[in-house]
Amino acid sequence: QVQLVESGGGSVQPGGSLSLSCVASGSIRSSDVMGWYRQAPGKQREFVAVGFSSGRASYADSVRGRFTISRDNDKNTVALQMNSLKPEDTAVYYCNVRAPGQPPFSQGAYWGQGTQVTVSS
Repeated sequence: QVQLVESGGGSVQPGGSLSLSCVASGSIRSSDVMGWYRQAPGKQREFVAVGFSSGRASYADSVRGRFTISRDNDKNTVALQMNSLKPEDTAVYYCNVRAPGQPPFSQGAYWGQGTQVTVSS
């Protein structure tokens, strides 16, 4: 029903920057919540940032001040600008879309295939 495609991952040195993009297609609604989550090997998938249709955003404490999420509701896209990257940011980053009030880790939420971000010297 909804398909998400992430892009922009890659390898970068500590302190560098990357910009991720997620394009949504299908029966997405402007009211849907769009966000980013990440999962490192051997760890649980964790929240990174979300953007609401109102333009408001929320960030994990670990990335606040370094990452910026932005939405283009007309194009059904969400981007994540990542600055001052640290090795601990290394993970597969996933795009997530859900209806308002729908938990991100539920059958009603949609996920992309993920894009790898590697931060190392």
